[in-house]
Amino acid sequence: MTRKAVLGDEERKKEILDAALYCFLQFGYSKTSMDDVAKQADLSRPLLYLKFKNKEDLFQGIFDYTLAGSYDETEKVLYQNISPKEKLIRVCELNLIEPWAKIEGRPKTAEFYETCSKLSPESTQKYEKQIVKFAERILGDKKTAEVFFLALEGLSADLPKTKVLRKRVELLCERFSR
Repeated sequence: MTRKAVLGDEERKKEILDAALYCFLQFGYSKTSMDDVAKQADLSRPLLYLKFKNKEDLFQGIFDYTLAGSYDETEKVLYQNISPKEKLIRVCELNLIEPWAKIEGRPKTAEFYETCSKLSPESTQKYEKQIVKFAERILGDKKTAEVFFLALEGLSADLPKTKVLRKRVELLCERFSR
């Protein structure tokens, strides 16, 4: 029995999402087909369609997969006995830097980043609300948290390397937590 034959449903879905992320970052959304993803994931197109109804559904799944678990982990950080600055940095690490590291530096990173907000507006809005909510709990008020989020969004506008993004986040968190 092959390794593929014994994969559970969640493991199979993860493999598909990893394959799709690879394809979208290599070829772009418009040039990636469900065939490409099926080949990359080493499975048949019919099986792929059993898991995802179409390319948009698959792309939506990637957005959610990229942030999987980060909100729960962030909730734990908010209760840790660490400084506000350290909390902000950790929130950003979980919700921006770690996901960014998965997409940064690939041929179609810019397009992927743009496509996320176009094809996944609900997930994008959920993400924004979550980050603002987390920042508000650390910084104390919603307006400051909203400005923090907008500044945070701007840090990745020029598609920096993860190391550069991390330095920028540290500087931003230092300024906001004073």
